[in-house]
Amino acid sequence: MADAKKPARNSGGGADDEIQDLMRVAHAAAVLAHSPYSKIQVGAALVSTSGEIFTGCNVENASFGLTICAERAAVAKAVAAGVTTFRTLAIASSQPHPLMPCGACRQVLREFATDLVIHVQGREGPRVDTTLAELLPRSFGPSDLG
Repeated sequence: MADAKKPARNSGGGADDEIQDLMRVAHAAAVLAHSPYSKIQVGAALVSTSGEIFTGCNVENASFGLTICAERAAVAKAVAAGVTTFRTLAIASSQPHPLMPCGACRQVLREFATDLVIHVQGREGPRVDTTLAELLPRSFGPSDLG
């Protein structure tokens, strides 16, 4: 899995240190975004249950409906590497405030992780810590199909 990275460990070893490291990875991914229309760069760092990190960035398209969000880009990279179980997602943006995942991203994430922990941060200000269950209550998933 050449695209996967092991999570960075801060010498402090605390959970907040690990979240800050993951946010740095997400901010670095945001710099790679292709966002000529919105001018908003978004990066995601998705952590598998085994600790691998998969990054993604938003890729905009002149046909706006074909734009790919950072979160879905990270999921696609992970799935292409054979990984389909996740525990944590960090999302960073160039906006001053945190940008929550859109509805489409929430539903795609739900396919793979009902108990996903999500950390969101803009370029300034505080980080928002939440869960997918809080962002997508009473969700529709694979078990609803039969």
